[in-house]
Amino acid sequence: MKILAFDTATEYCSAALWLEGNLLERTERAGQTHSQLLLPQCRSLLEEARIDLQQLDCIAFGMGPGSFTGLRIGCAAAQGLAFAADLPVIGINSLQAMAAESGGDKVLVCLDARMGEIYHALYARVDGSILEIRAPGVCKPEEMPGLDGDGWTGCGNGFATYAAVLMSQFGGALNLVTENCYPYARQIAILAAGQFAKEGGCAAESALPLYIRNKVALKISER
Repeated sequence: MKILAFDTATEYCSAALWLEGNLLERTERAGQTHSQLLLPQCRSLLEEARIDLQQLDCIAFGMGPGSFTGLRIGCAAAQGLAFAADLPVIGINSLQAMAAESGGDKVLVCLDARMGEIYHALYARVDGSILEIRAPGVCKPEEMPGLDGDGWTGCGNGFATYAAVLMSQFGGALNLVTENCYPYARQIAILAAGQFAKEGGCAAESALPLYIRNKVALKISER
């Protein structure tokens, strides 16, 4: 199985190539330059592996939630590459990829959503799979729903941006907090490989972003 995967949901731009269980990857802190970095990263991976786009089995992408602009770039790239090579696509929830990256068995993901809010979700690692316990949502940090029990791992830059609020709410339930945790393409590739093996992929036109929130920015009166 050969899968090209990438994620553009945060300030990082990353791409990875899954080759029968082996991984090649490229990661760079992009800021606002995802559109300039992503395709060269993908091309570099294919050249290193000495394969053509048409030899892939699937294109996988981080579908969000995350930066609106970043998600549109990632989805456009997934659609374009998939249409060009007649390949299926798989969208992976970026928060699920963060949970996988954290290494925890019970994970609270908190990603800074800007505008005074966070994207959040709960996941559990069961028999090697990352299962959704609470669906992704968006809210102000002080409005976060509670946790059941203890032994949780917290991950994501929401814990850096809103440390005081989140730790006052969840500190007693958390064994570990990893602020510097992002939805890197390597986890997108790993999760997509498992999904592709079970279910296959979807048509290229289904490469759509998961926004959760429809509002891009605050009005002047709301700031």
